[in-house]
Amino acid sequence: MQHFLDIHTTAQSELRKIIDSARDIKNARAGRPKGAPDDDQFLAGHMVALIFEKPSTRTRVSFDVGVRQMGGQTMVLSGTDMQLGHGETIADTARVLSRYVDLIMMRTFEEDTLTEMAEYATVPVINGLTNRTHPCQIMADILTFEEHNGPIKGKKVVWSGDGNNVFASFAHAAKQFDFDLVFTGPPPLDPEPALDGLYTIERNPQVAVDGADLVVTDTWVSMHDPQSARERRHNQLRGYQVNKELMDHAKDDALFMHCLPAHRDDEATSEVMDGPHSVIFDEAENRLHAQKAIMRWCLSS
Repeated sequence: MQHFLDIHTTAQSELRKIIDSARDIKNARAGRPKGAPDDDQFLAGHMVALIFEKPSTRTRVSFDVGVRQMGGQTMVLSGTDMQLGHGETIADTARVLSRYVDLIMMRTFEEDTLTEMAEYATVPVINGLTNRTHPCQIMADILTFEEHNGPIKGKKVVWSGDGNNVFASFAHAAKQFDFDLVFTGPPPLDPEPALDGLYTIERNPQVAVDGADLVVTDTWVSMHDPQSARERRHNQLRGYQVNKELMDHAKDDALFMHCLPAHRDDEATSEVMDGPHSVIFDEAENRLHAQKAIMRWCLSS
């Protein structure tokens, strides 16, 4: 049994296997209808629990479709359905779910909720997102970069904006996949200290993006942020918007990514999001293929 909890807790060789598997999975489905089954039906007879304490579009749809394409069935559960940690303990929930399902994907708030679920579950657990990390997204991003511009090893990746949970997984990936990561953003929104040494800081976004192979950003505000926090974030981050002028400092063949959902013309302009550097919809599609590869890996030990 193998959990997929974070990029930095998964061996480099295993991460590479997952990326290569995702590429093969995607290629094997070229030209097929979205509802067509995979040839090998790897998850036939398997039940997968998809737990969402946090709302989701891409994570929910991509995991649900991926399980169905591989011949399995899904059970989608919300935080209100389960009341995680508010009645039955997370540990007991993990033990019970393990009697019913073969795999658990969890999208939650606190990292401790995920780790406790994994500690007590007797089936593999996948991190669909926590407040600290978002490893499935970054596996899709690596797949997307490499299918457009080749191996990411040694490349320059620039993150512009807030040092949030998606950035944290990029920082973990920088070490595991051996690329250079630059953070450009205001000091109050620096990444957590635990990530120190995995990236460099350049406060001037134009200098940071110079020669970049990939420029990445994310939404400036969370759906849970109060209005006062939203206004403060906009004031802090306005100078770090990814626009055409900023992308002009990157390499001619640089890519632009955003994990979505986006607030267009806030963190990035529509001109960039719909422009020649953007691969945001390839990136969104690749959540499906990367996560199918992760599920296969979890159940292949």
